Amino acid sequence: MAIVEVDISMSVDGFVTGPDLDEWPGLGKRGERLHAWLERDAGRRLSEATFAASGAVVTSRSVYEATGGWGDDGFYRMPVFVVTHRPHKAVHKGDTTFTFVTGGVAAAIEAAVAAAGDKRVHVMGGASIVQQALRTGLVDHLRLHIAPLLLGSGTVLFDGAGPELERLDTVDTPEATHVTYRVGSGRP
Repeated sequence: MAIVEVDISMSVDGFVTGPDLDEWPGLGKRGERLHAWLERDAGRRLSEATFAASGAVVTSRSVYEATGGWGDDGFYRMPVFVVTHRPHKAVHKGDTTFTFVTGGVAAAIEAAVAAAGDKRVHVMGGASIVQQALRTGLVDHLRLHIAPLLLGSGTVLFDGAGPELERLDTVDTPEATHVTYRVGSGRP
């Protein structure tokens, strides 16, 4: 069965966007620095390994719309399940099919697990999708890419107490510390 892994970048003080989203759409003021780790070789290798091990992706409608479906080829080259409240026909871009799921995060994860086979399910933000995914009890791993940055405000990742975590792995790169945890309420 597929391992379900949540994957998200955050600041040391727990924010996944910077402040002032009205003035700085997308990631907020200074929020782009949360993803600076992807611009260097070590970060790119980590990201490439994550997607190589993945057989399906779960994301939010806002991420889908903000990225424009990641261009003409869809970027992912695997099934993507987009959590939304607004029904939409499937979108095909190259080897990527975007399926819009109106039944909530649990339904999207279950569909992604079926599509992924023995590969991983990659759950990516925003914060609301991550919070909802952790509450489902269907998440096995939580991977945090912690940028050496204090934003002070923005969109907080954790909105209260959550499951127990067991550290599985830590990788340090100049732009972030990448920590993978086993989620106590997850399956294996």
